[in-house]
Amino acid sequence: MGRCNDKPNGIESCMPLTRTVRTASSEVEQQVAEYFSLLSEPMRLHLLDLLRDGEKCVQELVAATHTSQANVSKHLKLLWQAGILTRRSAGTSAYYRVEDEEIYRLWQFACCRIAARVERQARQLRVFREKQQGVIALQK
Repeated sequence: MGRCNDKPNGIESCMPLTRTVRTASSEVEQQVAEYFSLLSEPMRLHLLDLLRDGEKCVQELVAATHTSQANVSKHLKLLWQAGILTRRSAGTSAYYRVEDEEIYRLWQFACCRIAARVERQARQLRVFREKQQGVIALQK
């Protein structure tokens, strides 16, 4: 995967999502939870990453993921049922592409948030180590 620094769909930086009025019903909350649940599976994220550059047939995705056709097809079906992917058949092959390109905007946002957290933790660790070195120097 490793595309967190890419700028998909013209995103130039980590764009904050706008805040909306909290009017979600429990039904909408359930649908949002199901959507995020779909994206919580590393294989599905890997498939989405592979489809980032355009349509691919199931056999190409199987070869790229080094897993079984049944496993790849299972994950593709779930993403297709959720409306994230589209599917077309040509002969005996099935081809998938990303229907909802906004998925990459969400991906970019998540990557930026993770990167910011890692950077913050690294700064805190550096400060801690500097303090520890100062204490050790004072003790000598």
